[in-house]
Amino acid sequence: MQRCDALARHSELPGGLTRVFLSPESRAAGEAVLGWMREAGMQARLDAIGNVVGRYEGARAGLPCLMLGSHLDTVRDAGRYDGMLGVVSAIECVHVLNTAGRRLPFSVEVVGFGDEEGVRFGTTLLGSRALAGTLDPKVLETRDAAGKSIAEALRDFGLDPCFIPDIKKQAHEVLAYAELHIEQGPVLEAERLPVGVVSAINGFTRLRVTLRGEAGHAGTVPMHLRRDALAAAAECVLAVEKISKAHRELVGTVGRIEARPGAINVIPGEVQFTVDVRSPEDHLRRRASASVHDEVKRICKDRNIELRIEPLQEFGSSACAPWLMAQLERAVEAQGVRALRLPSGAGHDGMAIKQIADIAMLFVRCKGGISHHPAESITEEDARVGAAVLFDFISNFKS
Repeated sequence: MQRCDALARHSELPGGLTRVFLSPESRAAGEAVLGWMREAGMQARLDAIGNVVGRYEGARAGLPCLMLGSHLDTVRDAGRYDGMLGVVSAIECVHVLNTAGRRLPFSVEVVGFGDEEGVRFGTTLLGSRALAGTLDPKVLETRDAAGKSIAEALRDFGLDPCFIPDIKKQAHEVLAYAELHIEQGPVLEAERLPVGVVSAINGFTRLRVTLRGEAGHAGTVPMHLRRDALAAAAECVLAVEKISKAHRELVGTVGRIEARPGAINVIPGEVQFTVDVRSPEDHLRRRASASVHDEVKRICKDRNIELRIEPLQEFGSSACAPWLMAQLERAVEAQGVRALRLPSGAGHDGMAIKQIADIAMLFVRCKGGISHHPAESITEEDARVGAAVLFDFISNFKS
């Protein structure tokens, strides 16, 4: 808990927490985590995409690893446990092994992924995709709001994008991936359970929509002659909401919107917004995404608005491996806790790592199910139970 507090101090937001990929704050947090990894007995380094990686060798050097971890970046005005709890809990587990002089029949690697949230560049899972070898080099051309590309930001950070292909893990090098994470939902609290075993991670589709109408004076252009891009966007946002309410297994969000030129007395001539559609059922997500396309096109046609829809990112739903869930459930029950399976509505780095290894996740209860918010809260006892379950899982892991 103290280490989560310490990491929360590395923030660009005074009095709050915002830490984006390849920022000075991410460097400071990464240096702290590297130090904790070395204190725990790991060899630790920063890789070419900005992941913090620690390795604890097994009974002999070079054995395949059980990979653990989570992410170190945050959303804007974030809570202090999303991502960070999983990293520090895994480090503490290795510390206990090292203190006891215990080596396992496999190595353990702990990863603090550099970018899971995608806040700065609008594309998520950069660190885990690079580790899985699925990061398209073209993604490095993506630019932030200041016009800087990922490749440029990496170089400014002291990293060389040319070496990103070298960090790819081969399937035979990773026995499995397991992540401890706060639940980000209310189920465990409702069930009065400190932890739960994740069954699957929802898939998602992300789009960027640009509407172009015609800017004009707010006082002189009659309403029936306007091509108001923001009014069209408002209708589109409501369409996304309506489509997403059509099935209980669907959620849809317009999380970012920008109108230009952005003056109080000018009709907006251009609007750009994002769409995020998620579901544990890929067919529902694909159908909803198609409906969003169709409705936005219809609205723009009716309003004489030019339209461009760009796919940003897409991941199918990711099922956790039954053999790993069973091992996690045994570890949960060893703590005297009823084992409950539940899905994750949020995305996680395991979605990318699944390309090279089976995945598992352990959720820790959070107050009110609130996350991505300063009110994000967990108890010290729940953190203890989560770490104890993770340690038992590691100690008794069978591949």
